[in-house]
Amino acid sequence: MKPIYHYSTVSEALDELKELGFTYDYNIYQEDIIKKPAEHQVRHVYRYEGNSDPGDSAIVYGITSSSGKRGVFVAGFSAKTGNEAAIVLSKLCIENNSNQCST
Repeated sequence: MKPIYHYSTVSEALDELKELGFTYDYNIYQEDIIKKPAEHQVRHVYRYEGNSDPGDSAIVYGITSSSGKRGVFVAGFSAKTGNEAAIVLSKLCIENNSNQCST
């Protein structure tokens, strides 16, 4: 399934995803993504770009897992991110055989 892209504030994104049942916090449980990336799919991508400071940019992922979890992951939107889970999610979007995150 191709994810749906949205442009919104982080708080609006989290509220919308919560209404859709994405309640698991992958920021707390990043190891779920890092250890078993093939079990996760990106369903929604929300991007927020700060008006004046690129450091204000963020990306919110709405993620489903094969175990039935539906959750969110929030990361800074930067090419220099050192967060391993954010790197894994980015790779899932780019390298997935089903091309799930192509626009």
